[in-house]
Amino acid sequence: MAILQNFIDRKQCVFAEEAADWKTAIHMACEPIVSDGTVTAAYPDEIVRCVEKYGPYIVLIPGVAMPHSQEGGDMVHKTTISFMKLQKPVVFDPEDEDSYADLFFTLASCNPEEHLKEMSELSEMLQNEELVEELHGIKNVDDLQKLADKYGI
Repeated sequence: MAILQNFIDRKQCVFAEEAADWKTAIHMACEPIVSDGTVTAAYPDEIVRCVEKYGPYIVLIPGVAMPHSQEGGDMVHKTTISFMKLQKPVVFDPEDEDSYADLFFTLASCNPEEHLKEMSELSEMLQNEELVEELHGIKNVDDLQKLADKYGI
């Protein structure tokens, strides 16, 4: 498992102070995978549409979101997960105090087997509470590299 190192090596990581709102955050989180051709430019809008339709299903745990769309498969050309860290979290639902995120793991999936492998690695990583806590504190790619080296992922 080298998920953190993959974000760095693939240049699929974003670090920002803040986003105007959750919709902007989704667009920001998708930027690396739109610009490298992993997904089409319409994919972020598809994720926003799904969150508007189904609610903040992308918030896995407080502080951690996994933007993705089950309905936008034709917009995905490769399977990957990208990463974004905001210094100031965005709120998805003001009525739900747990629906915020500063860590975004954006999923693009066009291959079920690769999708399961990526999801398994992400799930395993998110079970490491110490690592997740440290991810909440990072500010840049150098900090991410230090965690990738520390945890061997």
